[in-house]
Amino acid sequence: MAETIGFIGLGNMGLPMVEQLLKAGYAVRAFDLSEPALKQASEAGATIAKSISDAAQSATTVITMLPAGQHVRAVYLGDDGLIASAAAGTLLIDSSTIDVETSREVGTAAAGSRLEMIDAPVTGGVMAARVGKLNFMVGGTEQAFERARPVLDVMGQKLFYAGPQGSGIGVKICNNMSLGISMIAAAETLMMAKRLGLDLERTYEIVTNASGQNWALSNYCPLPGFVEGVPSGNGYKPGFTAEMMRKDLRLSQDAARSVDACTPLAAHALSIFSHFCDSGDSQTDYSGISKLIGGDAWDYPFDPGQE
Repeated sequence: MAETIGFIGLGNMGLPMVEQLLKAGYAVRAFDLSEPALKQASEAGATIAKSISDAAQSATTVITMLPAGQHVRAVYLGDDGLIASAAAGTLLIDSSTIDVETSREVGTAAAGSRLEMIDAPVTGGVMAARVGKLNFMVGGTEQAFERARPVLDVMGQKLFYAGPQGSGIGVKICNNMSLGISMIAAAETLMMAKRLGLDLERTYEIVTNASGQNWALSNYCPLPGFVEGVPSGNGYKPGFTAEMMRKDLRLSQDAARSVDACTPLAAHALSIFSHFCDSGDSQTDYSGISKLIGGDAWDYPFDPGQE
């Protein structure tokens, strides 16, 4: 009999993760507030749960992929939530990208109810989720991490143990802070080369083989024609939206303030992505920031004459 996994949160990331679990032979009890999402999960082969507690019914593991900290609190800490309804010994895996404080609070509550829990946020976006090649950054006990490994291996290609509960979230926030800054740098590099009248293909080849190389430029290029299969070549249809990047940069600034860390580039990146989102591009892929960078300098949400 197939092991049952509960899964709550069937959005752009959650649904393809469920599909990978089903392909691997797991039985999945899925729950979401969206009827279209539930229909898609059912068509993929999942059993549809009627509630959060129903999703945990008979499940040895429950995975959540939720938008923000308040949703995680509601799903885990509510009267009908996972901590109140999951059987003792159930493994809880939260793959949401939220604030560290919420992750630690929920983890403590889970431990107090004899439940094992890890925070396991992901990188790679929708494209990686669809082919089971996400990267997981895991916080929790090493015992819980090893217990989760077989399930995470189905959905991911690399698993990284980061430390105690909340560490996975912390690393994810730091990673995406760097990514947001790097994507702006990649866009600025190519758009300035374009305005200088340089050969873009030669510029790209040289920079990606020199000290200016970064992951955003080499693997997720914000201009079309350089990397196959990325959103810039598909009208910036999102794999990871600009709104999600804004959310993660906000998390980075909340985290920075909580520990009195100085992160001026991240603060600046948040300002730029906020301007991009507020201009109507919140659902554009975050690499579409090149559309803003490609404009006149005076379109930026800051004074370019300041140093």
